Amino acid sequence: MQRRQFLSLSAGVVFMEAPLPVQPPTPSIPLEKPKLLPPDGIPVAEEVRRELSIATEWGNLRREIEEKPNLKRYLPDVEVYYKAVEWSVQFGEIFSEKEIEVARNLLKTARERAEALRQGKTPWLEQAGNVVLGYQSRIDGSVQPYGLVIPSEYRKGDKPRRLDFFLHGRGEKLTELAFIAQRERSAGEFVPEGAFVLHPYGRFCNANRFAGEVDLFEALADVKSRFPIDENRIVVRGFSMGGAACWQFAVHHAGLWVAAAPGAGFAESPEYTRAFAEGKTPPPWYEQKLWHLYDATDYALNLANCPTVAYSGELDKQKQAADRMSDAMAKEGLTLTHIIGPKTEHKYHPDSKKEINAFIDTAVAKGRNPLPDTVRFTTWTLRYPTLLWVTVQGLGSHWERAKVEATFANGAVTAKTENITSISFTRPDIRTVVLDGKSLPYASRYVREPKSGQWRVAKKDEKLPGKHPGLQGPIDDAFMEPFLFVEGNNNYGNDALRNWVSHRYYWALEGWRRTFRGDAPRTDIRYLTDEQRRTNNLILWGDPESNTEIKRILPKLPLRWNTKEVQIGNHKFPANRYVPVLIYPSPYAPNRYVVLNSGYTFIEFSAASNAQHAPKLPDWAIIDMTVPGVINTPGKVAMAGFFDEQWRFVPQKG
Repeated sequence: MQRRQFLSLSAGVVFMEAPLPVQPPTPSIPLEKPKLLPPDGIPVAEEVRRELSIATEWGNLRREIEEKPNLKRYLPDVEVYYKAVEWSVQFGEIFSEKEIEVARNLLKTARERAEALRQGKTPWLEQAGNVVLGYQSRIDGSVQPYGLVIPSEYRKGDKPRRLDFFLHGRGEKLTELAFIAQRERSAGEFVPEGAFVLHPYGRFCNANRFAGEVDLFEALADVKSRFPIDENRIVVRGFSMGGAACWQFAVHHAGLWVAAAPGAGFAESPEYTRAFAEGKTPPPWYEQKLWHLYDATDYALNLANCPTVAYSGELDKQKQAADRMSDAMAKEGLTLTHIIGPKTEHKYHPDSKKEINAFIDTAVAKGRNPLPDTVRFTTWTLRYPTLLWVTVQGLGSHWERAKVEATFANGAVTAKTENITSISFTRPDIRTVVLDGKSLPYASRYVREPKSGQWRVAKKDEKLPGKHPGLQGPIDDAFMEPFLFVEGNNNYGNDALRNWVSHRYYWALEGWRRTFRGDAPRTDIRYLTDEQRRTNNLILWGDPESNTEIKRILPKLPLRWNTKEVQIGNHKFPANRYVPVLIYPSPYAPNRYVVLNSGYTFIEFSAASNAQHAPKLPDWAIIDMTVPGVINTPGKVAMAGFFDEQWRFVPQKG
């Protein structure tokens, strides 16, 4: 896992000279190695490795095009091909002899595109049908591919057209190499006449969660920058793992789609994962609360604003997803259109596809209404604060249900709310607002007084609540925005912590590459700049002795930590056995985090069911470093909990 400097230039990160270790450090306690994805590939002959190892060639192209701003915009279209070949060789991700030939073909395309780009040409954008494009992610600076079907009727200068997403199913070997080859040869399951079809990679095999979720919107933004897209005719579809992803996009972002069509998949955690099955230890209380992040059943009300047609095979076990969503919608007074393929297992029935298309085409013909007179909206976290013209700015309590039902008539909005402390309405034609019975003039934001419970207009320049949209935790939330790993030195307060951090840090880097297909941006504390502090979520590794940045911000955290003990609230722990991990608002920027000693928290479940791709730790935790676990788990959780809505420590409760 050697570092490639040229891959990181665009991220603006200064790296240390030493490469990552090829193997993780030797553990001081017994550890079990988990299953990892992608799996190990086949042995590849040395002459083939040399033939396909093109890191220098790739780096030279990047440096050359970086000096030509008018061409730089198209560089990711070439880089995704280089990356697919280079990573498959470098990380042992070739799984058959046929893939060697695939790699050769992709390398040929990379070189053809590179030569055309040097000449200022982009012929791949001038063809109809299947094309693979790329963008550079703002999260980690990586290049990510997506497939696009360009309709044969499209001509430059056309009016905006319909776009359909199709989210792919689980593929444990679906590396960039396999994905690009697949998208070059196949237009996919549904190809509506005259429409663009966008196939996101979703950063591999994570059910479009976290960085995989951001991938869809980054790919969409890239397509919009190239082609005219009708924002009122965007459809989201998916099947199997992609069906699960479609459910969560449909409920979390219901106001964006003209229609949604999930097929199979899963829609909730407890039943699908059999979390409470006999003989199993139920997840801890905070993990159960965190199911509310991605469980689509909890957000079923939002489908009142999004026409949705579900599909299941009659014999498919994953029919369970639509059944549970149907139940959840019924509780909200909604009815799910559920098409069932007769005597069909895990695939689409031909007749059912016709019914699905008829439903979707009817919705597309009508078009999305961005300003409906009624909005029914629920959320459990400010990660998902908006539906159409309603935005929740503050909650009474995270991970408890918040709800708003708002209607518009004759220039007035009338709204009823639950568990909401700050809210905004963005229709351009509002004159007055009635909030929970109180009449108020129209304003940009409203705030509920904590003592009286009465609503008022927010004062000019009044700050948002402590936890507000984009700054609400938990730890995994830090990896949905630009982040930077910051390494300390080797002067730890004790040897146990040095060993623990070395393992956690290694697996955070390795896990990011495997699960989200990027090189995690990182730097040494000696090279950290003020600009990087302002523009990144800082992921700080070490302790106050080894990492001066931790020492610098420690007075601003609800934590005390020295060589003798760790203290949170009134709870004290010996520093030679326990280590804190947490997320907290950055002191350097209003909408950035600092994180102590943690990558994403479900690393050990990355190869398991995609329903397990959910946060395993809340806002903070105290970890016992001496308790054995699997090779990339933190150890035993001694205490854990959520900060309150003002980011204050509150006693642990379950």
